[in-house]
Amino acid sequence: MKKTKIVCTLGPVSENKETMTALIKAGMNVARFNFSHGDYEEHGKRLATVREINKELGTYVACLLDTKGPEIRTHEFDGKVEIKKDSEVRIAFTPVMGNASKFSVSYAGLYDDMKVGEFVTVDDGYLTLEVIAKDEKNRELVTKALNTHTVKSRRGVNVPNVVLNMPFISEKDREDIIFAAKMGYDFIATSFTRRKEDVLQVREILDAHGGQDVQIIAKIENQEGVDNLEEILEVVDGVMVARGDLGIEVPAEIVPVYQTEMIDLCLSAGKVVIVATQMLESMQKNPRPTRAEVSDVFNAVREGTSATMLSGESAAGDYPEEAVTFMAKIDEKAESVVDYEIFIDEFYQGEGTIDALAQSAAKMVLEYDLNVILAQGKEVAKAVSKFHPNAHIVAIVKDEKEARSLALN
Repeated sequence: MKKTKIVCTLGPVSENKETMTALIKAGMNVARFNFSHGDYEEHGKRLATVREINKELGTYVACLLDTKGPEIRTHEFDGKVEIKKDSEVRIAFTPVMGNASKFSVSYAGLYDDMKVGEFVTVDDGYLTLEVIAKDEKNRELVTKALNTHTVKSRRGVNVPNVVLNMPFISEKDREDIIFAAKMGYDFIATSFTRRKEDVLQVREILDAHGGQDVQIIAKIENQEGVDNLEEILEVVDGVMVARGDLGIEVPAEIVPVYQTEMIDLCLSAGKVVIVATQMLESMQKNPRPTRAEVSDVFNAVREGTSATMLSGESAAGDYPEEAVTFMAKIDEKAESVVDYEIFIDEFYQGEGTIDALAQSAAKMVLEYDLNVILAQGKEVAKAVSKFHPNAHIVAIVKDEKEARSLALN
């Protein structure tokens, strides 16, 4: 049985009780609710289904609300529009019907944040535009297309290495955070976390609405978040290495480097870490993962991640149960080659009596080839998990809520 946790995104193919039950039996530990899509009624039904299955199976699958975050999108295009390499394209900030020479975006402050020579990417980075001038009279960015790409309405916009002055919490995000508190979600993942203050804003809203027990997972998706990770770790319960937008905001070849660095920092801080995005992407359409995907999941576990995550594979793919089953097998196999002494000796060293006892327990597992550590209470169980022991942690807690709070440990 694996020790690494699996986070599964719920969606149209996995919201029914039968499929959700199959995912839990296959190894799902945390159900992710993506609030970039859907409404409260839809998410509320899924939340109720998870809780119903937990009660029937005697399981403690936790629920994680993932916020939309401070994103930028294009407005409408006139159908599918081909923007050709080397063409001049203007970016406006009052809504216009987009065409091959001009389109508008949702964040008006982008005009002030951008400089000539910087880049705007559209549609998951498939279109790259270089800012060649700023039209002050019309407040438009004048850009040059660096490649040819066909775009449609409401595509995502990224600006690599540009510090944006847009508010971290939108009105929608505020309402969603309050929803998380009132509905009793176990975790909230904050998209595009850039600095410590972003997390403190979320904590303040949660606490004001009865969500003191909701744990915060900071999603690191841009260079600013990477640069400020150490201060972010001071105030969060964990981190998600969100490789999708991160791979657009920074050069793709740097993402594996940042992944390793972020996992190491989380291990040193004693915080949980989730590696996410495209882990078994091909299984949206295929019953088996590619060899590269197997290696990706395997290496994340070997590096010390607390959890691996499925997105479209479990939310909208053709093989959601098979994806969880494969991920569980890969996680377990990777755990068999992990060097657990490194996690005990070279990362989190702890402070106080509980941490000292937890570290001793992790060492005893290796010395005496033990399989289980018995932990009295939530805090003791969390302390033991910080040392990444090669054993299953059996925690004695007071209620189901406390049990779910340990779903990523």
